Formats: sequence, structure tokens, C-alpha cells
Amino acid sequence: MSKSLLLPALLLTALHLPLMGEGTKQEQAPPAATTEETQAVAKNAPAGTDPFEGIVRIEAEFLLPDYRTPWQAGRPTSGNGTGWLVGKNKFITNAHVVSNSTKIFIRTTDDPKPYEAKIVHIAHDCDLAMLEPLDTKRFADLKPLKLDDVPKLDTEVIAVGYPIGGDRVSVTRGVVSRIDFQSYSHSGIDQHLAIQVDAAINPGNSGGPVLQGGKVVGVAFQGYSGAVAQNVGYMIPVPVINRFLKDIEDGSYDHYMDLAITDFPIENPAQIKALGLEDNGVGVMVANVDSASCAGDLLKVGDVLMAIDGSPVYNNGLIRLDGEMVDMNEVVERKFAGDKIKIDILRGGKPQTVELELKRYLPYLMLGEQYVQRPTYVLYAGMLFQPMTRNLMEAHNIRDPLVNYWFDNYVTKELFKERPEVVVLTAILPDEVNSYLQGYQHSIVDEINGVKIKNLKDVAEALKHKEGDGKFVVVKLLEKNRPLVLRRDLADAAQPIILQKYGVDKDSYLGD
Repeated sequence: MSKSLLLPALLLTALHLPLMGEGTKQEQAPPAATTEETQAVAKNAPAGTDPFEGIVRIEAEFLLPDYRTPWQAGRPTSGNGTGWLVGKNKFITNAHVVSNSTKIFIRTTDDPKPYEAKIVHIAHDCDLAMLEPLDTKRFADLKPLKLDDVPKLDTEVIAVGYPIGGDRVSVTRGVVSRIDFQSYSHSGIDQHLAIQVDAAINPGNSGGPVLQGGKVVGVAFQGYSGAVAQNVGYMIPVPVINRFLKDIEDGSYDHYMDLAITDFPIENPAQIKALGLEDNGVGVMVANVDSASCAGDLLKVGDVLMAIDGSPVYNNGLIRLDGEMVDMNEVVERKFAGDKIKIDILRGGKPQTVELELKRYLPYLMLGEQYVQRPTYVLYAGMLFQPMTRNLMEAHNIRDPLVNYWFDNYVTKELFKERPEVVVLTAILPDEVNSYLQGYQHSIVDEINGVKIKNLKDVAEALKHKEGDGKFVVVKLLEKNRPLVLRRDLADAAQPIILQKYGVDKDSYLGD
């Protein structure tokens, strides 16, 4: 999870290449790799073999959920990306290349025949996935690519993959220009270590290896869209890849852990003195601690973080790790569920040491993109009720200030404690029974028939509940002065007619 999004999600985009149903923008042809670079790759390959034989084209068919009409199966589409062999019959690619897929095929550089594959593990929080071909004999003799380490700044790398405009492998070159924490656009909320390169990385390169000296130093995964930047792409570095491979060794992926705290620098001389700190650039103050996190009971606002696992935390939130200055969250990034870390703090001028056991922080998941999930909903008398998620907000283009406030502050102000699921009246399908009620759309549901709504299942139950004489269905919307009222007999009579009119086979799906 990230402390804050560094870049607007609409600018930083994954490099998935659609094949149908979506347009692609043709870009200037990228520079080709030099002969010397290609020879460097070949040196690490066995004699008589193709140095790129372990790099494959991945083609996938998808069924994308439709949050505007959640009762429908979804929209079919397809696309392609790149993958590479990391172990026997195990291929690495990006999660966004295969998310929501119904069929996956892989092709090698020397064989046009598509071979069906399946997802073995997928990690949406770090945009990585592992695939396995159904026909394991076909790929049994391929040589896996070897992993290296984080490349140095201002050193050359080559990106290999199947980008725009061709079925054959493409090689482009560039220079490592930045190593930093970066937003991962696939989930929209996670930040991890990422490496910026000026190699041309285009749609279709997603999941492909970035090589240095013939070894993998990263996985191409996202870049800027539009005219924001020129020749700026990003790769997932080896520490993130290794963590993914380590996590799945037990047969399941347990996700990233997070401290779920925010901090601000301590640079003012008077503040440094008031806090009793040495003027040596060490110490960052805790600005917020989410109570549902692993740090919730142990850290407090105003604590000064001095060191994590013995490494000093500098006043800009950085820490020295493996000889490099990185965000202090990188220490947590490389650990797993159940691992413990020691944090040296200064509280009220007195030094203390706290030990945290890391666990997954769940409330923030609502803020991220959801995949391989059928949208949940309740439809009654044309009123469509759905839980608030990022997918929902984008699909319905919700601009209501109150709904946006709840979405933006759901985690930071711990609104999830009040409403584990924020239910929104997203649409009203026009019918005589709900005439003149369109203005209630895009509102948060507070009560139905006197029942407080804390999740979508409450909606289904509350619609059956009869308040008073039971002649009316009364829907109260948060901070709306006038409730939405329907005659129950007319609403019940209209229900089957509305379902038939709009092609709805089931009036609700609650995720069961």
C-alpha cells in the first residue's frame, strides 16, 4: 500500500496492448538495440540456441465486468503482452496482462502455434503473475532467464517484448534514469520500488524482461500516456520479483504487508530542538496511524521514528538499504505476513523500542481496482444499489461531493468503522413507479425502512422489512433532507416488469 499517490492514475498507465474492442495509438518507432547489446545477451545463452527463446508472446481473452449493468456477464475483449521463463514451465508476466482472462495462450519466438496456459499465481498489488502451459512437454527444454540485481543509475538496459505492430520479438535500449518508490497503476493504490528507464516501452511490452548483460534486471510494466513525458517507462525491479517468487513458495500468495502510517519530515531547527533530537538529519515524525493496522496499538501520532531494524530513518523518510537510499517502507516491502520488525522511536523525548508483527491491511482494498470479481448489486423497483469501490466510481463517473468525500477519506478518517461497505444508489432504471426520482442517483444510502445500512446485505434484508403500516418503502439518503418514498404494492408489482424490460435475470447478487 502507498502512503499517498504520487501521480494521477490516468497519466500513469499499464502497458497492456488491446487487440480488439479498444484502439491503440501508434507511436514513433523505438530505437533498436545495438549489436553489442544483443551479443551480451547471447553470451549467457547456450551455444546454438536463440538467446530470446525463453521470452514468449502472451495472448489473452477477457470478460470485463460491467458495473453499470452488473447483472450482465460483461464485455468480451482480448489483448497481448509478453512473458519470460523463470523456471521449468513457469513464466512470469504482469498481472494486468492476464487479469479477468477467460483464455490464455503463449507463443515462442520460433513456433507460431499457440499453446494454452493457466494462471498459477497472481499478485495484483505488485502487478506480477506466474503462468504455466497446459502442455508442459513443449516448453520443458527451454532455458530459464537468470535474475540479476538492481542496475546502477546511468547504465544501459534493453527491453525485450512484443509491442505495437508485430508478431516477432522486439528489442529496444535505454538508460536507467531513476530508482524510487512509484505508484503501480494496475491496482491504483499500491506503491513499490520501481525503476525508470528511457528505453521505448510500449503497449505489448508488459510483462517482458528488461535485460542487462543477458540477465533480467526488471519487468516492463507501465509508462506515461499522452504528452506528459517522452520515452519514460518503468520496470518492476528484481527485489519485487524475488519477493513474489519467495511468497508463492508455499503454494499461495499472501500479499504485501504495510505499516499503514503517514509521516512528515523534521527539518525545522526549532522543532528539532524541541523534540530533543540531535541535529544529524535522523528522525521522521508519525503524522497518522490507522488503528486497524499492525502499528495501530503500538505507534502514536507524534512519535519520532529513529530506526527500523537497526537502520537509521532520515528526516525525509528515507533509509539506507543495500547501499542505496530508499523509502523506509522498503524494509517492510521485503518482509512477509507474520514477520516482525523492531522500530526505535522517541516518544515524549524518551527513547523506546517497539516490535511489530506484520499483517495485511485490509480496509484500503476498497480503494483499489478489483479484478476477477463479479459486481454485487441489489435492484428493486428500478433502484440499483451497489457497494462503493474504485471500479464503481469510475464506471458511473460519480461526481457527487459527499460520495467522493467518503471515497477519498474511507481509510484516512477510518470511515470503514461506521460503514464496512458504503452502499450507493447508483442508478434508477426509468419506470412509472419511480418517476421523478432521478435526482436521488449517486447518493449514499443511510437507512431503508428504518434499518441502518452498513453493507449491501443490509439492503436486501431492509427491503423486506415493513416499517409502520408497511404500505411504503422509505429510503433515507445520507445528508439528503427528503427521503425517497415508494408505495410498496406498486413497487412489488413493477419489479418483475422492470426486470423483464431491462433484461435482468436476477434482482440481486450478494457475492455468494
